[in-house]
Amino acid sequence: MTVLTLGLNHTTAAVDLRGRFAFAVDQLAPTLKTLHQRLTGSAHPEVALLSTCNRTELYCAAGGLGGHGQALKHAAVDWLSGIGGVSHEELMRHTYVLEGGPAARHAFRVASGLDSMVLGEPQILGQMKQAVREADTAGTLGTTLHQLFQRSFAVAKEVRTSTEIGAHSISMAAAAVRLASQLFEDLGRTKVLFVGAGEMIELTATHFAARNPRTMAVANRTLERGEKLATHLGAQAMRLADLPDRLHEFDIVVSCTASTLPIIGLGAVERALKARKRRPIFMVDLAVPRDIEPEVARLDDVYLYTVDDLSTMVQTAGEKRQAAVAQAEAIIESGVQGFVHWLDQRTTVPLIQALHTQADAWRAAEMARARKLIAKGEDIEAVLEAMSRGLTQKMLHGAMAELHSADAGQRPQVAAALSRLFLRGELVPGRNLTASSPPDKSVPTRHDPSGDKA
Repeated sequence: MTVLTLGLNHTTAAVDLRGRFAFAVDQLAPTLKTLHQRLTGSAHPEVALLSTCNRTELYCAAGGLGGHGQALKHAAVDWLSGIGGVSHEELMRHTYVLEGGPAARHAFRVASGLDSMVLGEPQILGQMKQAVREADTAGTLGTTLHQLFQRSFAVAKEVRTSTEIGAHSISMAAAAVRLASQLFEDLGRTKVLFVGAGEMIELTATHFAARNPRTMAVANRTLERGEKLATHLGAQAMRLADLPDRLHEFDIVVSCTASTLPIIGLGAVERALKARKRRPIFMVDLAVPRDIEPEVARLDDVYLYTVDDLSTMVQTAGEKRQAAVAQAEAIIESGVQGFVHWLDQRTTVPLIQALHTQADAWRAAEMARARKLIAKGEDIEAVLEAMSRGLTQKMLHGAMAELHSADAGQRPQVAAALSRLFLRGELVPGRNLTASSPPDKSVPTRHDPSGDKA
């Protein structure tokens, strides 16, 4: 098996391009089913899809390297470019394709928050777990990706408990509050509107609530969900349909919904500014795709920030932080080596299964012959002796045939391999299995100090 990661994130693509490849949570399972059907020609792959405001990543696993891996990569790129409506060449300029160990290392770094816009942020771990649940629901997860993600979660947990990776950075929500405080001298005199009721809005609203703004409101497409968050915050709830008529009431607007199209347009903001007598509006668009039309940023008295703009607020220095990163990378590297070792072992699974099948067939044949002999009245001890000899001969036949058919140059290597397999690396005392001295066909028996047969 091989694992493959194809993706684009905040370091490789701007927010508008990332928005072309964004998927809401309820879109993941049906999208994965469609993709899996399209990729069935690539050795029945496993697939999972991670989509956040900062990244869209496709994780795949398929049998074998080389041809299968290349076919899977090309099929995945073609599918993703079609989703975003961009050419294959344009997409590849903004994506990364990782395979095997590098793909596992990337997954572990993402889960641990080392690949996030805000170093060490914990939200991505929950988003990855949601992506795994959706892939499981779609029936596209499989053993290899399940193992990859479970190991990712275990590594992320160790990173968070053993290092201070998240202790020296600010969150996206805190960055929004910090920017707002630069525009408004006293946030306690502002009116704040939150558009959406998801996890990011809840987190950001909690940060703003700590500054005790004059009023807060939550606008959401589903009023019931908006009311639940509003009650928690001590805010008022409003319908999303009422947003254009009430936009002028608010000094600060923070939006993060799953809408595929902007829900706050240029015209609505222009009317709000006119009603506000040109008093400024601070706007934060945390959604991908955008919730607020980008043209709004050109208006005087509007201060619009996107998730990419907030990246400038992320703290990057500090000896403790660098030490935490080094510790985290060491933990991740250990996890990668463990996964790669497990992945390599997976290549022997078909052989192990075939060996078990063959051994069961031999056992069944000898048992059937023994039952016939017992039914004819043969002595049980003699039947058991014959059955054990029969099994022994079947087990050793292939090994002996390989040894006898090997030429003079190959025979020492074959003999050494058989010694490791059947004698635990020890040759029979007094015998030298070389071309000049062919091996005895009898089965050697050695004893441990207790007298029991090894």
